[in-house]
Amino acid sequence: MQAYVNAIDPARQPLFDRVRRLVLEVHPTAEVVLSYKMPTYVVGRHRLYVGVWRHGLSFYGWTAERTAGFVARHPDLVGSKGTLKLTPADAEDIDDDELRAFLAAALGD
Repeated sequence: MQAYVNAIDPARQPLFDRVRRLVLEVHPTAEVVLSYKMPTYVVGRHRLYVGVWRHGLSFYGWTAERTAGFVARHPDLVGSKGTLKLTPADAEDIDDDELRAFLAAALGD
């Protein structure tokens, strides 16, 4: 896992760190594992995969019912097959409370 974090492009690192901090705020006991070669937060039976790519971060494993309205407010961030793509520029317009609510809902709150 640490090798993955160490390899993150410095331009994407602040966004990854922000998401990691917010996940652990809403689910302090979330287990973090490497699954499908990306960090995966596990809470009970829920998993949220967070991949760091050239564009920014992609989230996998959430469902439409578990987004706290995030997807409805940001439909332009939704890609194919249940992917949510978040660029650093997009993230600047999303406050911590909204992102925290999405992460909490995606992991089963």
